[in-house]
Amino acid sequence: MTIAERIMLTLKGIGIGAANVIPGVSGGTIAFLTGIYERLINSLKSFNVTTTKLLFRGKIKEWAKQTDIVFLFYILLGVAISAFSLAKLMVYLLHNEPIATWSFFFGLVLVSCWYVTKEIKKWNVGVWFSLLLGTAIAIWVSLASPTETPDTWWFLLIAGAVSVCGMILPGISGSFLLVLMVKYEDLMNSISTLNKTRLLLYGIGAVAGILAFSHLLGYLLKHWYNQTIALLTGFMVGSLIKIWPWQQIIQQEGDNAISRPILPSQFEQIYSKSPQIATAIIMAVLGVALVVIVEYLAAKGKKEK
Repeated sequence: MTIAERIMLTLKGIGIGAANVIPGVSGGTIAFLTGIYERLINSLKSFNVTTTKLLFRGKIKEWAKQTDIVFLFYILLGVAISAFSLAKLMVYLLHNEPIATWSFFFGLVLVSCWYVTKEIKKWNVGVWFSLLLGTAIAIWVSLASPTETPDTWWFLLIAGAVSVCGMILPGISGSFLLVLMVKYEDLMNSISTLNKTRLLLYGIGAVAGILAFSHLLGYLLKHWYNQTIALLTGFMVGSLIKIWPWQQIIQQEGDNAISRPILPSQFEQIYSKSPQIATAIIMAVLGVALVVIVEYLAAKGKKEK
């Protein structure tokens, strides 16, 4: 693997990590967008009894090849960089320029839905049902409100496992799942204060969850590829409700807010000043342009190979 390829993988990991810290945006969507989703899932699910035996037998090269560990290392390196650096920038943008920021992500996810559907080889009743089911689930998650949850060690393990599963599902935001479980603010505080005990519990849960869930996704992609891609696309379509730029806060949970989308017909009664429609359109177009450029470069790279 060349230095350029390692840098590119790290940048993709940074993109996934940046998305993961935003309630409403999925790291899985970025993985899909950058063309590494299936490779990421296959790498994660390769950590099993067979590869573990190779490691303990000292067959390091064979273990590294089967687990694609170099690829995974640079992706996780990028995710870690985002978690401890870009997280503050994204929080700043969401607090100070929410409409512009959400508009960018809305355009990005919207056009990504189109590109992902192109991966579906054959449309039939089962594929359409999967698409509608994924959309319905994502809408339900996006409109759900948080409930009280325990603050015990075992629930932190569960929170870590559930949130990281959301992080590898396009359209289902792992961060928003943490908001629903009333643990998003706690995790952000644990990261900023380096609370080792709580981070260890979240981390153990995350590792266990992602290894188990990647096996399930790998199996589904292998045996029901079209239906699985349609389901994941539905998750992305349904998530557009959560990242619609204009939202009305209906419930505040610490620094996190549960909101509902505001329709254009409601702008006049909600906003005392301009709803920044021009800014929103420009940022959405930039989001669309970014995806189109990335897809063009990816297609060009495949042709050259």
